[in-house]
Amino acid sequence: MSKPLSDHDKKKQISVRGLAGVENVSDLKQNFNRHLHFTLVKDRNVATKRDYYFALANTVRDHLVGRWIRTQQHYYEKDPKRVYYISLEFYMGRTLQNTMVNLALENACDEAMYQLGLDMEELEDMEEDAGLGNGGLGRLAACFLDSMASLGLAAYGYGIRYEFGIFNQKIVNGWQVEEADDWLRYGNPWEKARPEYMRPVHFYGRTEHHPDGVKWVDTQVVLALPYDTPVPGYRNNVVNTMRLWSAKAPCEFNLKDFNVGGYIQAVLDRNLAENISRVLYPNDNFFEGKELRLKQEYFVVSATLQDIIRRFKVSKFGSREIARTDFTKLPDKVAIQLNDTHPAMAIPELMRVLVDEEKLGWEMAWDICVRTCAYTNHTVLPEALERWPVDLFAHLLPRHLEIVYEINRRHLEEGGQKRINMAHLCIVGSHAVNGVAQIHSDILKATIFKDFYEMEPHKFQNKTNGITPRRWLVMCNPGLAEVIAERIGEDYIRDLDQLQSLRNFVNDDAFIRDIAKVKQENKLKFAVHLEEHYKVKINPNSMFDIQVKRIHEYKRQLLNCLHIITYYNRIKKEPNKQWTPRTIMIGGKAAPGYHTAKMIIRLITAIGEVVNNDPVVGDRLKVIFLENYRVTLAEKAIPAADLSEQISTAGTEASGTGNMKFMLNGALTIGTMDGANVEMAEEAGEDNLFIFGMRVDDVDELDRKGYCAEEYYNRLPELKQAIDQIAGGFFSPKQPDLFKEIVNMLMHHDRFKVFADYEDYMKCQEKVNALYKNPKEWTKKVIYNIAGCGKFSSDRTIAQYAREIWGMEPTLEKLPAPDDNTECCIHYWTVSYQNS
Repeated sequence: MSKPLSDHDKKKQISVRGLAGVENVSDLKQNFNRHLHFTLVKDRNVATKRDYYFALANTVRDHLVGRWIRTQQHYYEKDPKRVYYISLEFYMGRTLQNTMVNLALENACDEAMYQLGLDMEELEDMEEDAGLGNGGLGRLAACFLDSMASLGLAAYGYGIRYEFGIFNQKIVNGWQVEEADDWLRYGNPWEKARPEYMRPVHFYGRTEHHPDGVKWVDTQVVLALPYDTPVPGYRNNVVNTMRLWSAKAPCEFNLKDFNVGGYIQAVLDRNLAENISRVLYPNDNFFEGKELRLKQEYFVVSATLQDIIRRFKVSKFGSREIARTDFTKLPDKVAIQLNDTHPAMAIPELMRVLVDEEKLGWEMAWDICVRTCAYTNHTVLPEALERWPVDLFAHLLPRHLEIVYEINRRHLEEGGQKRINMAHLCIVGSHAVNGVAQIHSDILKATIFKDFYEMEPHKFQNKTNGITPRRWLVMCNPGLAEVIAERIGEDYIRDLDQLQSLRNFVNDDAFIRDIAKVKQENKLKFAVHLEEHYKVKINPNSMFDIQVKRIHEYKRQLLNCLHIITYYNRIKKEPNKQWTPRTIMIGGKAAPGYHTAKMIIRLITAIGEVVNNDPVVGDRLKVIFLENYRVTLAEKAIPAADLSEQISTAGTEASGTGNMKFMLNGALTIGTMDGANVEMAEEAGEDNLFIFGMRVDDVDELDRKGYCAEEYYNRLPELKQAIDQIAGGFFSPKQPDLFKEIVNMLMHHDRFKVFADYEDYMKCQEKVNALYKNPKEWTKKVIYNIAGCGKFSSDRTIAQYAREIWGMEPTLEKLPAPDDNTECCIHYWTVSYQNS
């Protein structure tokens, strides 16, 4: 009998991981040893696991460099229109495995490491997440970079190189505790500092109005130092750039106002300037009007626009002198996409550059600005909309305030205001405004932007979000990617619509078996991970019911809690009934200042302590709070999920993208008709999702008549029991009133109407339980879901942005590989081209 395959041998068989050619493997081993020796200055006797990770990362990075230089050279020669995606967040996660996937190096690297006596997965685990984002908005930007490169667009991601990303979450005695994310501590092998492209950014000062124009004078200067990270497309030899700015104090900082004995203090005060890029604000869907945040927003915008204009000007091939001075051509060569209002300052800043520095007339400058910029809205929650106090603005950016007032006078006519509404600035200053799912785009036009839609309906579009199938299928779920490739080939990875043909296999017993088997393997692997981390025994045959996302009242983790408590109470009441076993996992970070969200985490952990230690329940119900949810944990949890919880109040979740990741990885969705759930139901068939609860119209109707929580509490005995248990200290016997604020909120001022959907949610969960008892029918629904995922590739989203907003045409053509052209090196040395 043949012995079972090791993980290593299993991986060798997987075609989607690239071929491990003999020459390839021996080159990789040689380069690995070279980096260990020359880059890390170690030998095998003293090298640590981290050294081996860095040696492998540098070896893989070497394969990007030629393609990166060639891609930028190609853009310089062809002079295509370029798109600049400006975002305060890029939630990249880890880079090593994604780079191997996109370069088809995974099997070769695995084999090389194996031959060197190393385990590649262990090395991959040494990499820190680049956690430069909070949630959906930042991860969307990362997926978009992958798709823009894979579609051959001349694209650049511009943002801030935060020294500290999203905090690491520890759970201590059931409470969230934050610790700083010192992700750069050991260095970052994927970035290249570019001090030669450093840019000055100005703050404060005052304006002087002269006959020949306006001068902004007496400013404080901070330098923006760019760090470039390569962004490889999927097997097309394209490598684009993500450029992140870091703040540096200028050499003369604080020394010109030299005081006797003030030199040491002046040098120490350099930190004040450099604090701009110190830390990511950890709020998701919440506006905090702090001066440091406004500084961050202007910092990224100012540095980026200087870069854009420099690149626009020097564009005649083979020449360094200024070639283009006609700014009317800017919209033909440059598209700027604003990821939410965070980079809204790009509009007044571009106006300032064109009018004050390039001496264009206002009307011409404004026309150029509008045709260049486009704005993506990400939320309708009023507390998330950016509205800056005028006096803060006047103090920090006096010239920009004057420009905003002039825009206001010409387009908004709203008179004096105490706050500047950045969304309104983005709408008037852009040629396209989009929401991120059809229902969200419709809500924008009907509610918060109604007046603007009626004035300029042509501006408003929809671009439903998507996810990259490279990271969110091939990389995190190779078993499933392979089972699909065995049936329909592997072209679907760059054209996800091809998944539709899986509908032909929905009654194919072998395929059904294979899909179920991959899910079971993923669950076993995740169960091992959970038992290591949580010391809870997991029943791998239980339904893995997962809700992972930022903790927020509108996402209704509390509704999930009420289901858990009710299910627990039912098991306790009839312990001998055949209950469908569940392992319910909830994960996500709460903003450090969001008290209610932190209390929600404490409630989840408290419920877990009771449920998980009740012998009557046994392994039929377990509740786990997944600590420190982040990109890398998502890559482990999502492939293992059976049930995806997408239960926001209808009309509040703009799109959601986690919902799409679960769908692609073979989970079924229980959800409301909100965000992209609506379109998921459309694509897979509504019968193949568990849809429940109020629709947007029902929520509006309930608002009109008035939501009364007590009515539900009094009418539904199981709901009353659950609330009474929370309120009475059943889950917090040592502090019986621990959760009184949560109960008070739910009963008296719940904006998100948890009780209104409780009854239908419970009924829907019973349907879930019934279907899970019939594995074959469950798996058929899974297949319909996977087959309906094509629309939710970020490749489709980006192709729509390109054609309908940026005026660019995506291509699936490959660039020549660096070794295809022997002239490459000669070319490289003789031509002075613009590499950045």
